[in-house]
Amino acid sequence: MPEHDPRTAASYDWTGSSLGDPARWPLPLRVAADLLLNSPLPTLLVWGRETILVFNEAYAALAGLGCGRVPGGSVPSVLPPPLSNAGAALQAAWAGQPGVVAGAVLSFRHADGPQEYRCDLILTPLADGSGGVAGVHVLLAPPAGVAAAAEPDTPDAAMRILVVEDNLDSQYLVCEMLKAFGHEADGVAHPDDALELLAKGRYHVLFSDVSLPGMSGVDLARQALAGNPGLKVIFASGYGDSLLRHLEFPYLSLQKPYELDQLQDALAKVARQPAPAR
Repeated sequence: MPEHDPRTAASYDWTGSSLGDPARWPLPLRVAADLLLNSPLPTLLVWGRETILVFNEAYAALAGLGCGRVPGGSVPSVLPPPLSNAGAALQAAWAGQPGVVAGAVLSFRHADGPQEYRCDLILTPLADGSGGVAGVHVLLAPPAGVAAAAEPDTPDAAMRILVVEDNLDSQYLVCEMLKAFGHEADGVAHPDDALELLAKGRYHVLFSDVSLPGMSGVDLARQALAGNPGLKVIFASGYGDSLLRHLEFPYLSLQKPYELDQLQDALAKVARQPAPAR
């Protein structure tokens, strides 16, 4: 993943926008905006049914003429191509159902003429905390066929990551961060569920809390590696690294609470780790 300067909602001037001072935003909006603005991939956030649009610099560069000033924050006069192409998937997201529009072909206006951009639209509903949906996160990801053709162990390739975290709020936020970085992420709360998924699907990275119900993250990683020696491991811990000393397999660890750039750095490092000898 290319390096870029970390950005958050506080990095931008929201004067004149429909959203106002970020200090007064509800938590789901603040978290979603920070993830979006720090994402290296083109990303949109649709907030509220009146369609207030927030977008990052990667999207502005792609969208060209008529996009407006980053980070947006107001209702656009014309529906942007990702939303007009999302169709039923966008309506399903407003009903709480995540979705993917595979192989979308978007047309953007630039000074030298229209430009087409092929991508997968990944739509994630944002809960409002009371059972409803407050907004929809729309990621313009590389088409799945292109990502699959790349070597998974190269730093720029999208990775499939399994997140094991029994705090459901933390699990959700980590998965959303990983998706914002362009990766695929599944989340589970219990090691048994993790082992079941690992047996069914091919993951590149196990991202696990050290302290889990029924089994430590270390023991989970040992069992996972027995079935898939090529799996990369990242641990997250709020209690230091005492349980991680003298392990017999390579790993990276993050101390909770960690920052977005620390997570990005850890992902870049595991992507560069050589595959084990067969």
